[in-house]
Amino acid sequence: MKHILYFAIIIVPFLSAAQEQRIDNFIVKENLTQNGKIAIVAVDSAEVADESIDGTFLFSMNGLQQSLQFHQGVAVPSQKIDGSIFVFLKHKNQDNSTGRLYFIHKKDNSLNPYKINGLLLLIIPALMLLIAYVFKRMLLTLIILGLIYGYFSFSKGLAFSQILESAFQILKNLF
Repeated sequence: MKHILYFAIIIVPFLSAAQEQRIDNFIVKENLTQNGKIAIVAVDSAEVADESIDGTFLFSMNGLQQSLQFHQGVAVPSQKIDGSIFVFLKHKNQDNSTGRLYFIHKKDNSLNPYKINGLLLLIIPALMLLIAYVFKRMLLTLIILGLIYGYFSFSKGLAFSQILESAFQILKNLF
């Protein structure tokens, strides 16, 4: 009996401390110090901050991999954001990956992240093309969509591959 009690007192705390930490969901917010940086917050399925997450996790930001140090569920990437930009963040666990597309609007000294549904970025232009086809102005609409896409692609960091990957993440989560 005494040996079982010693085992429970000594080994059980080590087993509970060795549980694997993983980030299944995250959101992006402005850093509290308002220094032009964003903060990535690990959250649960109800989007409540998970303060138990501590350690280094690998994220991909617009295709560039970066190790982020999480402390109480929050990590701050080292890159400072100079202007409004699209950011596609992706984190891969051992069995699944999570990706989010955000538009970060910079106004004065504040950053406002807006989560964008990648599926809408495919549906809206498709509907516009359908409307343009109905009104026989497809060429003009294609030129306008091309100019809008070119503007966002070259000045704001949005790539067509990021749109598709975000849309596939949404479709994968639906099924």
